[in-house]
Amino acid sequence: MMTMLAYVAGPVVAVLLARGAWMRLLLSRAKHPSLRGHARWSLRISRWLPFYEYADDEFFGCDGAPADVQRQRRAAFAGLGQRLRERAPRTLALSRELREGVSDVRFVDHYRVPFQFRNRVRDELPLGCVATRTEGPRVQDLDGNWSLDTSGSYGVNVFGYDFYKRCIDRANERARELGPVLGPYHPVIADNVLRLCEIAGKDEVSFHMSGTEAVMQAVRLARYHTRRSHIVRFCGAYHGWWDGVQAGVGNPRPAHEVYTLEDLSKRSLKVLRTRNDIACVLVNPLQALHPNGGAPSDSTLVTGLRSASYDKSAYTTWLRQLREVCTERGIVLIFDEVFLGFRLARGGAQEYFGVQADLVTYGKTLGGGLPVGVVCGPRHLMRRFRDDAPADICFARGTFNSHPYVMAAMNEFLQAIDEPAIVASYRDLDEVWDRRRQSLDEKLSHAGVPVRLANMTAVWTTLFTQPSRYAWLLQYYLRLEGLATSWVGTGRYIFPHDLSDGDFAEFEQRFVRAAQRMRADGWWWCDAATTAKSLGRRVLRETIAAALTGKRRKAGRRVAELGEHAAGAPA
Repeated sequence: MMTMLAYVAGPVVAVLLARGAWMRLLLSRAKHPSLRGHARWSLRISRWLPFYEYADDEFFGCDGAPADVQRQRRAAFAGLGQRLRERAPRTLALSRELREGVSDVRFVDHYRVPFQFRNRVRDELPLGCVATRTEGPRVQDLDGNWSLDTSGSYGVNVFGYDFYKRCIDRANERARELGPVLGPYHPVIADNVLRLCEIAGKDEVSFHMSGTEAVMQAVRLARYHTRRSHIVRFCGAYHGWWDGVQAGVGNPRPAHEVYTLEDLSKRSLKVLRTRNDIACVLVNPLQALHPNGGAPSDSTLVTGLRSASYDKSAYTTWLRQLREVCTERGIVLIFDEVFLGFRLARGGAQEYFGVQADLVTYGKTLGGGLPVGVVCGPRHLMRRFRDDAPADICFARGTFNSHPYVMAAMNEFLQAIDEPAIVASYRDLDEVWDRRRQSLDEKLSHAGVPVRLANMTAVWTTLFTQPSRYAWLLQYYLRLEGLATSWVGTGRYIFPHDLSDGDFAEFEQRFVRAAQRMRADGWWWCDAATTAKSLGRRVLRETIAAALTGKRRKAGRRVAELGEHAAGAPA
């Protein structure tokens, strides 16, 4: 009998092992070849990467520029710093004070530029982080300087700051009588639920305090109802800072039960079709602007080149393919519209691309200027309990969920997006912003500067047409021209729908002028031998040398410590 069992079990085990190996191979092939596509390896390498910085002579010539160009750059750098300090002394003084007590400020000051430059740049090219007032698309600092805002408040500002001021003011009036009573709902919530269900095409909603929390709940619900363990995210996509969806660099521990697959890939579809452990697929529609790429930031401009392009037709086809596979396999398709929701269309990405998700998360602008997160879904997926198993629940609560003031501001927002002026702002959205981007590109080309733009409606990023170690400096020239950017610099500009043609023309003039001044100061010097590959190899050699030097120093300190210990030991 035992012999017979062994005879039968052997082939079965072999088949199971072969299938496991095959599934693992499919998964491996569906990952993007970059480090972003291999979260565990990117985390390991990030811990190995040594810090080093350029000495004075290297700082201005790490691209091989001749001595005269380096002198030109040195003088320009000093002048740039002086003008920044003279322009906003009070703003800079308070910003320095905040850096000592606010960890977020200290972090962004470390990651505005590539790390080899950061210490000197932070000390000599100071930027403020304090604002006191807005008026239309402009923001004022503590010194009274007005700048055109291109940060978009990280996605909140879709309809202009004056719009959100009105939402908050009216919400304050409507919620004042109740105050911060939590537990019972303000009556306005009923209208919010009706409007959100209609917009999203779903049955129920749950309210949260941030987009990250909304995504956490959507993923938890998907796992609860499918009884499956793993989620799929796509390479480069951001879904909040929660451990469960942030795989790779930025999360101190490896994310478990997360598959990071390649965007726009048939191999990824094959993984979805063949695995039985996938609960949900997360999609951030913003990835259509830079598929398989992380959020663009000047801190990553090592060679000066950045990849971004938007093909609505191709991304629509991809989403339809995902929808088909998820339906076929019982996988929950989640659209993370925290950033882009209500920017692309009144009905968000679902309406814009013509694809319905199972669960949708919203945040940012939906709060009418106040913090919020929302999950919308069908009744069977939103349920947090089982009638036949009373102890089997999917718990999610938050003290400030459904805060009366937030609900009132949200209601102001939801009512406003049905007003004729707001409805009109969505009309021909792609055409308007594509035309504006083409106009600026033409002006940049005519000015002879190696700068272009890519866009997904009113979300833009800067592209550079030649390699450079100094492309990140453009953000400082933009600041001096009165263009306020976020801490990612030229990586992302977010414009409100109500930006007038006149305001955009002013933006164009300032942008072109900044690029021209940067060129005049010698930062875009480039000889025929300079390529992105040659600059990348140079940085790689520097990194390896710094790592080896660091190991030798550690070994030397260890030897010294052992020597001191031996010398102090009793005879």
